[in-house]
This record gives sequence, C-alpha cells and structure tokens, in this order.
Amino acid sequence: MSILAATGLAKEARIAKRVGLKPAIGGGSSELLTKRLDEAADGATAIVSFGIAGALAPLLRTGDAVIGTHVVAGNEHYTCDAAWSQILRSKLAYSRPAIIAGVDEVVSHIGAKRALFRDSGAHAVDMESHIAARFAKQHSLPFVVLRIISDGYQRTLPPAALEPLKPNGKPRLLAVLKSVAGDPEQIPELIQTGQEAGKAFRALLRCSRLIGFGLGCPYLG
Repeated sequence: MSILAATGLAKEARIAKRVGLKPAIGGGSSELLTKRLDEAADGATAIVSFGIAGALAPLLRTGDAVIGTHVVAGNEHYTCDAAWSQILRSKLAYSRPAIIAGVDEVVSHIGAKRALFRDSGAHAVDMESHIAARFAKQHSLPFVVLRIISDGYQRTLPPAALEPLKPNGKPRLLAVLKSVAGDPEQIPELIQTGQEAGKAFRALLRCSRLIGFGLGCPYLG
C-alpha cells in the first residue's frame, strides 16, 4: 500500500519521501508524469498532487498553503476527496481552500495568469494536478491537492526560470546559465524567483511535518 505524490520537481519529491509518500516526478512533462504514475499504480491507495504552485487569485501570497477543492483543466472538472481534504485543513488551520488549474505548459506571464483566472475561476495553477486527478479517476483512488504558492499573481517569470527541466525534475544548469548570459537584465528577477521558491519549499516541508506521515490519509487501513 502506498500514497503516490504527483510532483514536477526533485525538491518536491524529496520532501514527499520524508513523510512517507511515493513520488512520481514529471519534470514539467505531462506525458512523463502520466507514464511514471502508471508504473507506480500497483499497490497505490491514494494520490496527492504535491508541491509548489503559481497564484492566480490576488489574495494568495508566496508561502501560502492551498488545499484543493476541485481541479480544472479545460473542460475537465475533478472533485478532491472531501474527507482527506478536511484532515489537511484541520492540520493546517491557516491554509486556504482553492480551485486548482492544471496546465501542460508553464503559465509564466501576468497576462496569461489573469486570463486563466478569469476563464477558469481557479485560484492557483500547477502542471501536475490535472494529471493526478485523471489518474485517480482512472484507478478509482481518493485524490487531494496540497500546494504552496511560489510566484504571486502579479509575477512574470524570467526566461531562465522557464528552461525545461531534466526528467528527474532538476534544472538544466547549463541552459539556465546560457539564458542569463544572453539576457543578464533578468538576473534580479531570477534571484527573486529563487527566493520565492525557497520560501515555498520551506513552507512545504513545514506543512508536511505538521500534517505527519502519509499526509494524514484516512485510507491506509
């Protein structure tokens, strides 16, 4: 029996392991995440979309914890498990319930964030929740979302932060350096992005520890 954690980044996966989750890393690829979840399906009891996210709603700030109520992706609509979500909310009294938009491409520009907020009604966005939700529906598994806000709704990410990840969820450092060399004016924004991500990762670890082993999943038997 295992609880799967759908993640995009290696750092997210490391935190997931510390609370007994079995991470599947997508590295920013919907296809790869789907494949890795399918490979881990045997023995899975439940699944959580776990990691950092971008804010779409103005009320959300870097470091805020959001617990999904629903996941939307285009015309798709998924409801998160109510009982497990309530456990998460009870452990994280300061968390916010949120509709999560799942996307296949990074939503990096403030204009795109505003459009997605307007069109979907979602409060936050990531690249894994819709994949996890589809997997949960396919395998009849309970599903929740625990995400920490990294970039705020008014933030446009710099080009270096958008370089594709390695399949293991780690950054391609050479590509990042080349991007910076070609456009050094992005350095202040890149530093800010790194600081925001660091704050989000620390909050993710803190929240995970507060919730405890298995993220309080009530379906472990």
